[in-house]
Amino acid sequence: MKTTRRDFVASTVAMAVTARSLHAGNDAQTGPGQSSLPVVVSTWPFGKPANERAFALLLAGGRPLEAVEQGIRVTEASANPSVGLGGIPNAAGVVQLDACIMDGVGHRAGSVAGVEGVRHPISVARRVMEKTPHVLLVGDGARQFAVAEGLEVVESDAHERHAAWWKQRAAERAAPDTPGSPRGNHDTIALLAIGLDGTLAGGCSTSGLGGKLPGRVGDSPIIGSGLYVDNEVGAAGATGIGENVMRYCGSFLVVELMRQGLHPNDACMEALRRISRQDPKGTALGVSFIALDKHGRYGSATAGQEFQYVATDRGGSELISSPGLGPLVRVPEGGNRR
Repeated sequence: MKTTRRDFVASTVAMAVTARSLHAGNDAQTGPGQSSLPVVVSTWPFGKPANERAFALLLAGGRPLEAVEQGIRVTEASANPSVGLGGIPNAAGVVQLDACIMDGVGHRAGSVAGVEGVRHPISVARRVMEKTPHVLLVGDGARQFAVAEGLEVVESDAHERHAAWWKQRAAERAAPDTPGSPRGNHDTIALLAIGLDGTLAGGCSTSGLGGKLPGRVGDSPIIGSGLYVDNEVGAAGATGIGENVMRYCGSFLVVELMRQGLHPNDACMEALRRISRQDPKGTALGVSFIALDKHGRYGSATAGQEFQYVATDRGGSELISSPGLGPLVRVPEGGNRR
């Protein structure tokens, strides 16, 4: 049988479509970091109980926004040394907390920063989003808003923890340093969730950098830096040295890279590459990203610190070591960068 040019073109197009469909099927079913919905991911091993609380709500048909809030509340109530009232105090001996929450539907968001004595700053952030025309409340204003909303507020006296932290810091300074690793424990829980219906939400909560100047605010409550959620694309969150995230709108950058078609792993890594090419610290950023896309795929990357994150789906919770950004190769002016 004679094959015409039209037959050849048609068969070639059909093969291409089939190959693309098979590739998409592999990505959807067996690609790295892929799960059936719902899915929850969060930063650091201490995120596991938060994930499991959030996942249980999602599996029962709950909204991702509610799951994110309730999951993060677990960490805030756990006497974690980085999150909630058990966190590390600032240079004045006071624990000042930051938190934010974002709904992928409508780009709604709420944040609080530098708030003292609030048991669950993530819940205050949600009230800011749902009950005010604002996005961010800070300091005593955020505390008074929490009181007006009937949320739990306590007197905060962290001077003993502050003294203990300074003793710990002195011991760390006397120990050998690991290049690029941030000193002390000042981690964040960033938690991302996608529900049964494909709706996304995310949140962050932290006590911030230990010994920080009073009033210092990191990336965690800043929408687009510590957290960003777009229901058309996915969500991303950050942990580490906040200043190195804020200058580059890090989480927004990760989501935009996913919008271009990158897998969450690749989007996190490319964001860190882009930042490291511009930042004087190079790859010693002390920054990590997690990401979750609208298909339920997830991933992460880290630069300048060892980092693990937790992914929870119908198969249970898994602690995953994040791929690290290798040494940056700087290209001479006018050269080609591969």
